[in-house]
Amino acid sequence: MTIQKVSIIGMGALGILFGNHLSKKMPKENLRIIADSERISRYKTDKLYCNGEQCEFHYVSPEEDCMAADLLIFAVKFNGLEDAIKAAQKHVGEQTIILSLLNGITSEQIIGERFGIEKVLYCVAQGMDAVKTGNQLTYDNMGMICFGDRLPGTISPKAEAVSQFFDRMELPYELDINMEKRQWGKFMLNVGVNQTVAVYKSNYGGVQKAGEMREKMIAAMREVIALSKKAGADLSEEDLQYWLKVLGTLGPDKKPSMAQDVEAHRYSEVELFAGTVTSLGKRYEVPTPVNQELYEWIKEIESKYE
Repeated sequence: MTIQKVSIIGMGALGILFGNHLSKKMPKENLRIIADSERISRYKTDKLYCNGEQCEFHYVSPEEDCMAADLLIFAVKFNGLEDAIKAAQKHVGEQTIILSLLNGITSEQIIGERFGIEKVLYCVAQGMDAVKTGNQLTYDNMGMICFGDRLPGTISPKAEAVSQFFDRMELPYELDINMEKRQWGKFMLNVGVNQTVAVYKSNYGGVQKAGEMREKMIAAMREVIALSKKAGADLSEEDLQYWLKVLGTLGPDKKPSMAQDVEAHRYSEVELFAGTVTSLGKRYEVPTPVNQELYEWIKEIESKYE
């Protein structure tokens, strides 16, 4: 299979970041950005910019008839996933491959329940430090997309097709044969860095140096390590050090998505992070006091939004 037609839903940081890159490498009509008519009107009026450059996107509404995508990429926030699944229905056919760039460890299963888990490759976006303010996206590090099959140790024709496509597009990626562990590792990093930077109202630089913030972040991450051993992903201190090195590559003045949400008085993905950790903690009888504290802290911040 050769991937030619690509659809992306979600014009947040990752949607713009990877969409802008792909738009320079493939025919405009072959890259479809799915959005409702109100958003399309706004995007066309206000424009979208990536590192100061205007993005040139081909927009399609959910109601518009079109050929199924060879590759469908979900790049929405978790609380927008259900609506995105409905909006993307006309872009899914028998041969469509689906990637989810969402945070957390549950989106693939949710998408698979609607479109068929056999269409879904497990995926993690890592290493980017993109910040979106209004219609402007800026980043220093593009990062990469890590993906692979649901079953460990295998490389399917779908995974090979995506790998070949990313090679042609010169898009940084890594094909991983143990995506469950990779997803849990990224989840561990998000649980630590997203929530800590948000509650301290800081940036990556605040947790890249020794001090109270970094200690809080690592303590939250170690609670995920304990849970992963119960869940079968079996993270270790070695994995913790790997993800701390990834964190160290990010621009110190940049901020993760949850910190951007708190700053803009938007409701965050705290249920996806600390909410998941504390829920799994109860299921597996593993103490998660740090994440419980972060959960309450973020909920208190959000309760004061006007």
